[in-house]
Amino acid sequence: MSYEKVAQAAEKVVGTKQTLKALESDQVRELVVAQDADSDILDRVLAAAETQAVPVGYVESMKKLGRACGIDVNAAIVAIKK
Repeated sequence: MSYEKVAQAAEKVVGTKQTLKALESDQVRELVVAQDADSDILDRVLAAAETQAVPVGYVESMKKLGRACGIDVNAAIVAIKK
C-alpha cells in the first residue's frame, strides 16, 4: 500500500468514525492504516473490516497519510470507497 494510492483515490473517507460508518454501510473497498496509530482507537474498525473481508494495507506514518489525503492533520486510517 502506498501514499500515492491514497492520494489518487477518487473517493475516500478519513478518520476512525467516518471509516466505521462507511464500513457499516458497505461502502469500503480497502483500508489504509498508519502503523504509528494507537491500536486501541483502531481495534473496532479493524474488527469490522475483518468481518466484511475488507483488505487492509499499512503505511508508516500518520503525518504522511494525512498529507496524502490533502489534510494538514495526522490521519490514523483512511477508507478507499467502492
